[in-house]
Amino acid sequence: MPQNYYNLNKNLRRETEQLCQLYGLRPSHRHSQNFLIEPRFYQKLVEVADIQPTDEILEIGPGWGFLSMALAQRAKKVTAVELDQRLAEILPTRFLAGGFNNITLIHHDILSVVINRPELDAKPGLINITLPTSYKLVANLPYSITSLCLKRFLSGEVERPSLMVIMVQKEVALRLTAKPGKMSLLSLLGQYYSQPTYIAEVPATNFWPKPQVDSAIVSLRLIQPALSGEDERWLWRLARIGFSSRRKMLKNNLSAGLKIKESVVVNSLTKVQQNAQCRAQDLSIDQWLGLVGIFKDIMI
Repeated sequence: MPQNYYNLNKNLRRETEQLCQLYGLRPSHRHSQNFLIEPRFYQKLVEVADIQPTDEILEIGPGWGFLSMALAQRAKKVTAVELDQRLAEILPTRFLAGGFNNITLIHHDILSVVINRPELDAKPGLINITLPTSYKLVANLPYSITSLCLKRFLSGEVERPSLMVIMVQKEVALRLTAKPGKMSLLSLLGQYYSQPTYIAEVPATNFWPKPQVDSAIVSLRLIQPALSGEDERWLWRLARIGFSSRRKMLKNNLSAGLKIKESVVVNSLTKVQQNAQCRAQDLSIDQWLGLVGIFKDIMI
């Protein structure tokens, strides 16, 4: 097993700049290439993911591979998906030179990757990855695809991981872990499909080039969804209507969106122990689930 990578590379900013210069690669704004240059945050991602020798890891956007190699020191296998063609060409040699033969690099768009669906492998634009059902997703997610990745891996558009430990914009991390009073559609998404935990803030100064916003590490331990497929559709219908005008009271949004009397909505809110003046952001996950049962019966 290779030596501890962080003991060999204290100045990751210098190494990142040298690698970019050596290979003639300029960080791409379109691909959200803001490279993390602080070793302790790579270590934090690895520690929070609690990597075991039998674990298989999916990484999105490996950049120069610092996190890939840190994960590969502990895991059985790392599958890293990289969109940038130049990085995808460079990284396999870089991994082998570092003594890592348990990292597989896939040059593809993660939004067109399917997992454990070999029958879709031949479909144009798609690529299938084979992973155990207990795989973990660990990544410094590109800002530009954060929301799409969260929806895809949480909701089951692809086979869901057992755990996600990701670095995202701080605002996204706060929304994922928000409490009633500050909830959003993203909060519902994160808390319905997982148990999210805010781990640590990562200031913008820890990236090169420096982004305009701070980041944060969040852990999402995935859980079995509480509703059937049909009831889930009701949940997201109600939530989209409820959050359609955040400044309006929820009774107004639901009454107009569902075309039912306001008094019916108020009565329903009372049943889930909410007041008539509440807004969508005030409801907990359990209260939204309660509304699903009530409105499904009302509207049938």
